[in-house]
Amino acid sequence: MAIDVLIAEDEPSILDSLDFILRRAGWNIESVTDGDAVLERVRFNRPRVLVLDVMLPKRSGFDVLKQLRSDASTRDLPVLILTAKGQQQDRRIAEDLGADAFVTKPYANAEVVGVVRQLLGEDG
Repeated sequence: MAIDVLIAEDEPSILDSLDFILRRAGWNIESVTDGDAVLERVRFNRPRVLVLDVMLPKRSGFDVLKQLRSDASTRDLPVLILTAKGQQQDRRIAEDLGADAFVTKPYANAEVVGVVRQLLGEDG
């Protein structure tokens, strides 16, 4: 079964919440909890969208994004970056690295679903 959304988040409560709201919206979800696993899973499973936390063990979300954008096979993967509230610098760095969208934690469930829907080209 194709993976619609890969979630990269190491905080269990946030991961559970994201998993729940995105499954409820009707997508197939898979998740990983560290930066190395993100790269491996993206190459292996080819998700349609990546929801990527900035603060991950082993390799930061920024490192992951940089790696994805430098590889022709993953360059066009839509990436939604999750940043902590008030981290304007994180947002700027992520934009420079080629992130497609941002959601600030704490987030509204409808906002996350809306952004993922947009990145999947399912708006409307």
